[in-house]
Amino acid sequence: MHRSYWPVTVAAQRVVAAAAPEGGAVGVPAVHRWRHAVGVTVEGMFSTEIEVRTGDTPAVYDLTRDIERFLVAATARDGLLHVWVPHATAGLAVIETGSGSDDDLLAAIDLLLPRDDRWQHRHGSRGHGRDHVLPAFVPPFVSVPVIDGTLATGTWQSVCLVDTNVDNHTRRVRFSFLAG
Repeated sequence: MHRSYWPVTVAAQRVVAAAAPEGGAVGVPAVHRWRHAVGVTVEGMFSTEIEVRTGDTPAVYDLTRDIERFLVAATARDGLLHVWVPHATAGLAVIETGSGSDDDLLAAIDLLLPRDDRWQHRHGSRGHGRDHVLPAFVPPFVSVPVIDGTLATGTWQSVCLVDTNVDNHTRRVRFSFLAG
């Protein structure tokens, strides 16, 4: 698994270099690139965007380690983390990973939204219309409290990108920290 980072500031370079990349979708290679300067864009808000290559099969990709590195770069204390996926065919879920729940989620999506020709939205691969319905069930955003620089998630909770669109292999994900 290869990941490369393009931080703009020297401080961000040190933070990223110190953090060993981990995580990823089961069986799916991933590449991240820090696309924008990690810095204050609005008073009290720190934001950046990464790219995730999810491949050509449906994937649940754990973003938690990327978020933890982002919070370090943001020198986050108390506040709110907002994660946004600017795509019409992907979403975000807070779910346990590594115990089969990620595969269970993909199986449940297949049962709820079958990849077949029933969909009015028709372009791309067979059944692609269901990918455009996915964000109504798995929304493209999630907000999580940050307490003392740490995500306030439960023991087994992870923030995950859910991508069932086999026609789009690369996704952008935006992390924004709003200081409290």
